[in-house]
Amino acid sequence: MFQQHQNQVRFLDLASVNSRYSEDLKLIAAEIIESGWYLLGEQNNLLQTDLSAYLKSPNVVLCANGLDALRLILRGYIELGHMKAGDEVIVPANTYIASILAITDNGLVPVLVEPDLATNNLDISKVERALTPRTRAIMPVHLYGRICYSDELDRIAKANKLKVIEDNAQAFGAVWQGRRSGTLGDAAGFSFYPGKNLGALGDAGAVATNDEELASVVRSIANYGSSKKYYNDYQGLNSRMDELQAGFLRIKLKHIDAENEQRRNVAKAFSTGITNSCIALPEHPTPETEHVWHLYVVRCERRDALQTHLKNNGVETLIHYPVPPHRQRAYSQMSHMTFPLTERLSDEVLSLPISPVISQRDIQLVIEAVNSFR
Repeated sequence: MFQQHQNQVRFLDLASVNSRYSEDLKLIAAEIIESGWYLLGEQNNLLQTDLSAYLKSPNVVLCANGLDALRLILRGYIELGHMKAGDEVIVPANTYIASILAITDNGLVPVLVEPDLATNNLDISKVERALTPRTRAIMPVHLYGRICYSDELDRIAKANKLKVIEDNAQAFGAVWQGRRSGTLGDAAGFSFYPGKNLGALGDAGAVATNDEELASVVRSIANYGSSKKYYNDYQGLNSRMDELQAGFLRIKLKHIDAENEQRRNVAKAFSTGITNSCIALPEHPTPETEHVWHLYVVRCERRDALQTHLKNNGVETLIHYPVPPHRQRAYSQMSHMTFPLTERLSDEVLSLPISPVISQRDIQLVIEAVNSFR
């Protein structure tokens, strides 16, 4: 994914992440190629079964990517009469733009709410004051791999008859009160983009829900609006996971809990070893299983200088995210809005390298480079 330089600690080495399973990946690829069936086949059926068992979710629908997963959920609720154009969805102001795109693509209105600086996630204490008579759903985003959920969020949703739609693109495998992320609300969108904790070797996504009727509608919409070939109930999309990606994900799913535990160990090493007072470290939740550390994000008032310093010391970093959605040209209609905490985060956050294959040597190099920043 990234150019490798001599002695550089890469942000993410996907070749090494996948090489541990390369023989199994090649075998399943050969099996699928030889089968002559490349869409909506056996691997899709098996992966849906595997994901349902892992998540303990009765309905899983595979789709082309994580953005489509969220789009399909909202479109499904519109088709079922739970929402209509102009209705509002509460969503964190501090999120990747996909969360917002899914809402506006369906003619719905995103209502942005500031984050909690301790977690970088939606500040649930601010949700109630954002409600209006047009609010129909809350979309918590489990940002960076940390679950964003609480009994209070559940109470607000039930009291106001709101759907809770989890954006679970970054927290696959996290656990809250014995339940997996993606099964906490009414429906959830998953991304299996290659860089995710459970990553395909291309784009892929899924929807999970406890609502069988919603799952049926989503499944049809994702397949041209059709549940029977050449008969179309909805003005649908083409959003299907190919058999190769489903086969690859079945192999990698077996290892996700071990990989997430490796990520937790890296995060602990960083949080113990980094002692630079210029750097604000991410909070570790209790219990630790509420976080799967898709990203390890620090904050620094001189973020750009820190990033340059780390680059000069051979450490590759990324910024998640340098421009918040309401400051994007695509959403110029929001440009008059101000979200000071979100804007502060966009100026201060920096993601350090983290993966299940980062070496102890590289972990130490990152720690030393961060601690030497002045």
